[in-house]
Amino acid sequence: MPERQCGATRTGRWAAAILVPAMLSGCLFSPTPTPTPEVTASPTASPVATASPTATGASPSVEPTATPEPPLSLPIPSRHNARQLAVSVAPNVAADGGGEIVVTVRNLTGRRIPELVLRWATELKQALFLAPFRPSQQRIANGGPPLHQDWTKWVEGPGEQGEPAGTTSLGWGPLLPNARLTIPIQVTRNAPGAVSFDLQLLTGEVILSLDDGSPAELRVTVR
Repeated sequence: MPERQCGATRTGRWAAAILVPAMLSGCLFSPTPTPTPEVTASPTASPVATASPTATGASPSVEPTATPEPPLSLPIPSRHNARQLAVSVAPNVAADGGGEIVVTVRNLTGRRIPELVLRWATELKQALFLAPFRPSQQRIANGGPPLHQDWTKWVEGPGEQGEPAGTTSLGWGPLLPNARLTIPIQVTRNAPGAVSFDLQLLTGEVILSLDDGSPAELRVTVR
């Protein structure tokens, strides 16, 4: 009997020794559910609209505009001759009457110019009528004496030799190398006041050059 009790006691202690670690093992290693954190929506700040800085004092960009041509202007012919001229224009026109414009031309090259042509806008005659001569009884008389004239043509375009519409062309024959030519143009005033107009110098339909190499065009003012 004592041995049985002893054996039973040993068995109980051994079982208890095994059970305790098992219980501890269960307490230590059994997974426990991890609490899920509550998700709270944090308010998102709306972007604040900020005005972009504006440059102060900056002037708005302006598209360049072409400068309009003044009245009684002429387009420059497409063909340009390098033969150079020295040109002077001397208007002598009364404010309340007629007069003349004297054009003096010198050929600065050693080459002959076949025909020197002066050209202006035909519309000029509304204010000033330009002519190579003044009307006279000698010119209009039937059967009068032969007339001598230095000019070679006087054409309101369009003309047979390519004179453009809206222009008047007055030809004065050839200009020899280094020669000087004085051209008096008679003026009849048809309207009061100052008038400015383009005067071109050509040979045929080719514009000549001034002494600086630019196209031979001058702006003439009659007061």
